Amino acid sequence: MAEDGVTREEVLAALDRLSAWPDMARSPQIVRFLDYIVRHRLDDDIQSIKAYSIAVDVFGRSADFDPQSDPIVRVQARRMRQLFDQYYAGPGAEDTVRIVLPVGRYVPDFIEHVVEPAGVVDEEGSEPDLTPPASRRGHVTVSWLVLLVIAIGAAALAYSLSTWGPRQDQQVARNGAIQQPSIRIMEFQNLTDDPTITAAVAGLAVDLVDRMQTLNFLNVDYGGRGEIGGQGLPKDGYTLTGIVRRDPATQVNYQYSVLVTEVATNNVIWNRTMVVSGSQLADTNRIEALSIDITSVLGSARGPLHARARHLLMQGAPTGGESPYVCRIMFSIYRETMTAAAADRTQACYAALPEQDQNNGIALAAVASIIAEAPGNRDVTPAARLGRYREAGDMLVQAVQALPTSSFVWEQRARLYEAMAEHALAEAAYGTALQTNPANLDAVAAHARHLAFIGRLDQAEPLAERSLSGPMTIPDWYYGVPALAALETGDFSQAEQFADTYARADREVGPILAILAAQGQGDEEQVARELPRVLEVPSFRAGGIITQLRRRITDTALLDRIRMGLAEAGVPQMSLVTAF
Repeated sequence: MAEDGVTREEVLAALDRLSAWPDMARSPQIVRFLDYIVRHRLDDDIQSIKAYSIAVDVFGRSADFDPQSDPIVRVQARRMRQLFDQYYAGPGAEDTVRIVLPVGRYVPDFIEHVVEPAGVVDEEGSEPDLTPPASRRGHVTVSWLVLLVIAIGAAALAYSLSTWGPRQDQQVARNGAIQQPSIRIMEFQNLTDDPTITAAVAGLAVDLVDRMQTLNFLNVDYGGRGEIGGQGLPKDGYTLTGIVRRDPATQVNYQYSVLVTEVATNNVIWNRTMVVSGSQLADTNRIEALSIDITSVLGSARGPLHARARHLLMQGAPTGGESPYVCRIMFSIYRETMTAAAADRTQACYAALPEQDQNNGIALAAVASIIAEAPGNRDVTPAARLGRYREAGDMLVQAVQALPTSSFVWEQRARLYEAMAEHALAEAAYGTALQTNPANLDAVAAHARHLAFIGRLDQAEPLAERSLSGPMTIPDWYYGVPALAALETGDFSQAEQFADTYARADREVGPILAILAAQGQGDEEQVARELPRVLEVPSFRAGGIITQLRRRITDTALLDRIRMGLAEAGVPQMSLVTAF
């Protein structure tokens, strides 16, 4: 039943417009809620529009649902009213039929909205003559002068608003007011008719909280089934919500849909849909696999939760507002670029922290890696290198003692062992890093590269494929294994593309792989372009190319291939094994 003067068809049309509005459509739960109360109201079934019925029929709550202890319906109703206000103040301003949800009840009203005509009507009911009086040619009237002033003011305001965001961001960067993000993880909603998967649905949120709380650069809490809004979260915080429903394509499998929403704007910044079969869901390890898949993105320093901080820090280092979180994101930027400038900025950030924060396990591990890797340092004598390794090793011992369960710390320790040619110890440390946090894609990619260099390419390829599958910024150094794999299969065109990318991060091995790929294609011009890059590497000039590479690569077949390729390119035999 519709209201007086409003037909059922008009209400359903209004419902369709509201449901299709992007800001409403982003929340399937609210769309279902809206559809439920509107259709029951139209059918005059007001008795079904109760908190209990809505909770059970719309939100999948069990028969023992208690509205007093679980506020899901009240929360969603409040969000719906907010969305109504936004819609009818914006895209729905001209709608002649509106759906209204009065405060304190869930039964909607349908009202006619009279849209005022563009003209102004006088008291007699006729529109006044708005034609301006004729003016003398060449004379600027007062009204036109006023309009000109208004136009100039509007342009200035528009410019001010358009530059306010960037100027504000720059000011934030200068002041160092970049805060560690906070995220609230809500219990997933079971929208299926299968109560046997309830544990698998509820368990995912808890597992996500457990995993993400150990990352040291996120504030994470569990929202359960309670308030879905951002109460208690910072204004720039986030919420993670999700549903499980029957897969529309098969009606047999289950579809997990995950949304991360920014509290301040209610904008969805990331989403993912995953489909699993019933047998997979019954596997006790399946929830863990789903959790790892989500955490590999949200738990990454290059993930969507840190996009704003990364954007600001790419514009310049903070001044006077350094924090462990800011330094950690700066280290992530360094790890992507591996430049001396990024290393210096990151070390300066950590050096500016209070002493207590400098001795944190994450800080010690990050600085240790920069010291060991020494990007841009041309002092490559064995004594200098051993001195750096010794200093980095001492710091990593302290880091492990401070944070023995940190995947990040163990990853940096593995990298140091790898640089020291302690390959068995490196493998053990990579194993610990991935056991501690299987979602650490940097550790996955670094482990894959190490496996490839020690002759276990078959084991490296699946790990490399996994590290490249994350929908985030992919560092250049991730492409080392794909380049080696393409060389192995003879796909030299693909190998050349991967090697060119990898060479930006690895000055030693990257250009050599590019030479091998170019030789495979008979591209002598590319060989000639890459060869100077190899001969300019300080570590090669200090001790010989193959001599240096033996520290990193124990795969004798790969070393032989490199030796023959460089000799074919014109590198003197002595330069391969001695200083030049």
